[in-house]
This record gives sequence, structure tokens and C-alpha cells, in this order.
Amino acid sequence: MIDKELLRKEPEKVRAALKKRNLEDDALGKLIGLDNEWKAKKAEADDLRAKRNELGPKIAEAKKKGEEAEAGKLIAEGEAIAQKLEGIAADEKEFEVQRNYLMLRLPNIPHESVPAGADERENVEIRKEGVPAKKSTEVESHHELGVRTGAIDFERGTKLGGHRFTVMKGWAAKLERALAAYMLKMAESAGYTEFGLPQMVREEILVGSGQLPKFAEDLYRTEVQEIQEQLWMIPTAEVPLVNLHRDEVLKEEELPLKYCAFTQCFRQEAGSYGKDIKGLIRQHQFGKVELVKFCTPEKSYEGLELLTKDAGKVLEGLGLPYRVISLCGGDLGFGATKTYDLEVWVPSQDRYREISSCSNCEAFQARRANIKFRRDGKNEFVHTLNGSGVAVGRCLIAVVENFQEDGGIKVPKALQDYMETDWIDTK
Repeated sequence: MIDKELLRKEPEKVRAALKKRNLEDDALGKLIGLDNEWKAKKAEADDLRAKRNELGPKIAEAKKKGEEAEAGKLIAEGEAIAQKLEGIAADEKEFEVQRNYLMLRLPNIPHESVPAGADERENVEIRKEGVPAKKSTEVESHHELGVRTGAIDFERGTKLGGHRFTVMKGWAAKLERALAAYMLKMAESAGYTEFGLPQMVREEILVGSGQLPKFAEDLYRTEVQEIQEQLWMIPTAEVPLVNLHRDEVLKEEELPLKYCAFTQCFRQEAGSYGKDIKGLIRQHQFGKVELVKFCTPEKSYEGLELLTKDAGKVLEGLGLPYRVISLCGGDLGFGATKTYDLEVWVPSQDRYREISSCSNCEAFQARRANIKFRRDGKNEFVHTLNGSGVAVGRCLIAVVENFQEDGGIKVPKALQDYMETDWIDTK
């Protein structure tokens, strides 16, 4: 949620900043209009209260003089003012409901360093790490290899869960587990504390992290009949990790806090019909190691650079070629002020594909979840950052395709202890 005071004091500054996002609706205009109505109502209420305060002494004076008719007239005037104030109070409550509705749907303000652009085609490449060694003509795609060896079973996944669910077997299941363990070890070595988390959460938890109400159609939900409460499947471990400190005041000396977790993630992939139909690129359920930071405001952009490096070290440790992209305004996520995507080389597609997204949300999530820290006797909102460290399924694709050799897959050295072998036979 953006700062209400900034919206009130500098609405045009907010409008100019949000132009980078190419917003189609005018939620900001509606908010400004509502706020102007509220200001007018508040001014009217202040005038009425002032008049009511003036009536008290006048009524007392009229009664003292025995002017009962005049006193009655003044009393009636006071009652009329009270009724008007009740009406304004009701209007103010309705205003708060409408404003909250719009505020929860208004995206974060992009940082000034975010490049302008309409969509992903105008994202800016920052750097490349490693050199792609294989092309599509030199490898068997992960989905073809997986099906041929029986290690990745899309048909049984569809039988069990429907389209875009997958069953892993043998070396593929073991590789998936090894990658998750390796990523968590890398996060631990970088100072992140690991958590085990609920993968179903309450509605307000998703509101706090910014997924609701905007992205309800992309989430899975359920009903818990015993307590008559709707629970939601998490689309990323960012959701529960950020909300661990919901409604809390942290100590300044505790910051930064660095958390990580491996969870399954559940997404309906609304709007992705026809995209990435084959393989593991776009699944309804997938594993991911998530990194989350809580920082003081002045340290959050330095924290974003470090977070991005932490995610990159995972890929470097595996020897996978990747590049770092700065997202333009039109491709920026709802809650982010600035985002770097890490894209890993996928030989079968002769292109880089997103495997991690590292974002600074500044105080956007903290305002929604009411997460503060205390400094110099005052409470301030923390800044929150999040990043994939990294998506396990997409990393499996990259390992399988980048390390193919004749008759098998050479296991990266970083995974050999977890796999208990240095070779996967795919003959």
C-alpha cells in the first residue's frame, strides 16, 4: 500500500511515478477525487462543530433571561447540527471503505532508477554470467528426455491433478530434492534463517503481502468447514515469510532480518493459456526456495543488490549461465518498486528463461501487514525484499539440458554429495 500522506500532499508526484506502469484504469484519479470529497466533508463537519459549540453559551444565556422560545429555537438548531454530523460521520465511514478498496488495488510506486517501458521487451540487461555452451541442436529437451527415461511423467501428473501437474520418479525426483537441499545450504551460508511454514494461509495474510485482492483469480482456495474459514494455498513462500512479523514492532538493532524457506507453490496461471504447454516451465504446483529480508529504509536498495547476488551465487555454484535483467515499469510486479530478474540459459529453447525475481517492495507490504521497527523512540515501517533462490523445477531443467553428455547427464560438483553420484545414466 502506498503512503496515504504522500498521496494527499503530492498527488501529481504519485501520478507521474505511476505513469511508468502504464496503468489502464484511473484508480489514482478516483482516490484523489474521494480524498477531495473527504476534505470538503471534514471542513463542513468542523464548521458545524464550531457552530454547535457557540450554541451552548447562547442557550444558557437565553434560559437565564427567561427567553424559553429563543432557547428552544437554539436547542432545535443544535439538534439539526447533530443530525448533520451523524450523516457526515456515516459518509466518512463509507469514504474509508471506498478508499481502502482502491488503495488495496493501487500498485507500488516505481523507483526512479526503474527504466521506462511498456512490457518485457523493454527490460534492460544488466550483466551476463557464464557463457552458454549448448544449443537446441545439441541437446534433448528436458521433457523429451524425461518422458523417454520415465523419470518425468506428465501423463500420470495429469491423471492425478489435471493439466500442468507432473510426477517425478527416480533420478528426477532425487535431483529435485538435491537442488532444494543445495539451495537451502547456500542460503544458510549467506546468513538466512530457514523456516518451515504453513502452505495454506488466511485471507488477510495474502492481503498483507499484496496478492489479494488484486490477484484472486490466480490463487487456489479451500474451505475449512470446522471453523468456517476460507484458506488459500500460497503462490510463494514470500507470503508467510513476510507475514511472520505481521502487527509487530521490531528492534532496529535486529535488522536486517534474513529468512528463507523451501515450499511448494500453487498458482492457477490465469492468462497463460497456450504458453509453455510442454515441460516444467509453467506448472500449477512447483517447489521454490524463497529469500526474504526486512531492512531499514536507508539500507533496502543496498539489500536488493545483495539479495540478487545471493540468488546468483546459487546458479554460479552450479555452473549455469545466466543473465540479470532490470524490469521496466510496464513489466514491474504489483508490489515492487524495483526488480531484477535472473534468467538461466535453456539450451532446448536457445534462450534465457526467468528463474528468479528479486524485488524491493519498500514499505508497501509493511503498511498492509503493519510491520514496523522502533528507532529514536518512534515507530517506522520496515522495508521488505524478496527473491527466489531459486525456482527448483526451472533449475532442474537447466541442469538436465546444460550438462547433457553422450548417454547421460554430468551432475554438477555442488550436487554430487546430495545425489551420491556424479553421473545420471539416460541411455
